[in-house]
Parts: sequence; structure tokens; C-alpha cells
Amino acid sequence: MMTRETINASAWGVAVTLLMAALVILGSRNLAHFDAALVAYTFATLFAAFGISYRYAMWLQRPPTAMYWRRGWQVFFRPKYLARNLVNWVRRLIGEFALNRFIFKRGRPRWAAHWLIMWGCLLAVAITFPLVFGWIHFETLPEAMNWYRTYVFGFPTFAFPIHSIVGFMIFHGLVWASFLVIAGVMLAMRRRMRDHGAAALQQFAEDFLPLILLFAISVTGLMLTASYTWMRGYGYDFLAILHAITVIFTLLWLPFGKFFHIFQRPAQLGVGFYKDIGALEEQAKCRRCGEAFASRMHVEDLITVEKQLGFRYELEGSAEHYQWICPKCRRAMLALAQGRLWHS
Repeated sequence: MMTRETINASAWGVAVTLLMAALVILGSRNLAHFDAALVAYTFATLFAAFGISYRYAMWLQRPPTAMYWRRGWQVFFRPKYLARNLVNWVRRLIGEFALNRFIFKRGRPRWAAHWLIMWGCLLAVAITFPLVFGWIHFETLPEAMNWYRTYVFGFPTFAFPIHSIVGFMIFHGLVWASFLVIAGVMLAMRRRMRDHGAAALQQFAEDFLPLILLFAISVTGLMLTASYTWMRGYGYDFLAILHAITVIFTLLWLPFGKFFHIFQRPAQLGVGFYKDIGALEEQAKCRRCGEAFASRMHVEDLITVEKQLGFRYELEGSAEHYQWICPKCRRAMLALAQGRLWHS
């Protein structure tokens, strides 16, 4: 029997998948600019869209995540904090996402690996998916056959000479993305093999398989470029199939493996605003020592989530609930309780 959460998540998955399919049809002008040879990539992407949407919806329905999600939006749009939140949103978007500053604190090699892989993948996605879906295509100009016109969703945009720096950079965009990803994968592999702390905790499916897939996609893509540029198409058919296998497998695995954290990570912004606003508003004071130890909003939300999960930590007397006791007093109460048991 399907639960309400499963039905909601399935509905979101179907809705997102249908929306993406509609965008493919509309963006390619009723499939007029859709390359039938890329249909396998498209169906793998639609499957990934359903899987990611389903899992994300299930994740958001968990009581702790749902509370953070709801409160994050509420505190962000509070009128008296909105201007401040918008400034902090831009700052965090640049610092935490564009620059990966949160990883830089853990070590420069680790930061470099993460940054290179992230921007290589973002560049590849920004190029590959619009081309696969037919959202972007190029046509030669009738009056100048050595010029290309770029069409986005069927609308003409800028034109550029084919044999120019602009053309070279555009047509080799996936090459630059592959170089970034390969460099990042090599740095990550080096850490995995030399860092004893990482080696003690790593698992093949969670730590090595994502790196192997990214490396395989990048290398096979570069081999395709080498084949039609310098080798007159030698082995191109085999390389195209091999590259397609690596890409499609990665897309099918995307909702189930470590790459899912790519879609979870942006929700961390809401947690940041939750903490910021909580620090500015009323603080919770310990019912034992009277010292402030957390935001009142956080303590009240934590009590609500615990009840939703079936946990009961109510106390007799003025404390009312264990969450109204600060960590310092909790340790003291534990020591006192152990002392009483020892003497009894």
C-alpha cells in the first residue's frame, strides 16, 4: 500500500518529468531541431528527472527537513529582514557555491578538486542539455556561409565566424569542461589514496564510482574530439557508443548515488538564514541556570519535530521539556543522576 508521502513524491516526479518533456518539444519547435540520434540521452535525462524529483520530494517530507524548509522560506521573506537576507543571499551564493569557500576551510587540495569538478560539470551541463533537447542549434548565414547564427528556443541570437576565436571556444566548450573535470578527479583520487582518514571511511559506490564515471565521460568525450579532428573519424562509432554508455549510466545512477547531494546542497542556504534570524530574535534561556543557549524558535521547532517523530522528553516541574535545558546543565544533570545511582 502506497503511503501519502509516496503518492506526493510520485506526483512531483511525474509533474517534473512531463514539464521537461514539454520543454523539449516546445524548445525544439515541435522536435524540428531535435536530433533523433540523441533520443537515448533524452530518455535517460527524463528518468533522472523523475528519480531526482521523487527522492527530493520524499526528503522534503521528513519532519526535520520539512521544518527547516518551511522555516527557511518564512524567515527569508520576513519584511523587516528581507533586504538583509537578499544581500546575504548574494554573498552566500558567491562565497559558498561559486567559490566553494566552505570546502576551502577543509584544505586547499580538497577545495581545488571540488571546485574543478563542479565548474567542469556545470559547464558541460550548460552546453550538453540545451543541445540534446534542441533548445540551441546553429545555422549558416545565407549571405555568408562561413558564419553561424545561434538559435535559442528557435529564436535567432548572435552570429559569429566559424573560424574565429569565438567559434573555437564555443565548439570546444566540452573539451574545456573535460580538462577541468579530469584535473579535479585526479586531485580527488590522490586524496582518496593518500589520506588515511579518508581511506578509513571511503566506500567504492559512494567515493570511487562517482569519480570513475566523471573520468570515463570526460576521457571518452576527448577521444571523440581526437577521432574526428586528427584521426579522420577512426573508431568514432565505437567511441560514440562507449561515451553514450558512460553518460546514460551516470544519468540513470544520478538519483541514487552520491551525486544527489548536488541537488540537496542549495537547501543549506535556508538553514543559514534560519540560524541568522534565530540569533537576532528572542533567545531560549535554560530553565535550570537561566543562561541563553539557543534561539527560542529553534528550541520550539525541535520540540515539535521530536513529537512528530514519536519522541517524548517532557519533564516534571518548571522545565517542562528536556530541550529547555542547556547542554552544560544536561551534562551536570547526567553526572548527578549517575552519582545518585552509584550511592544507591
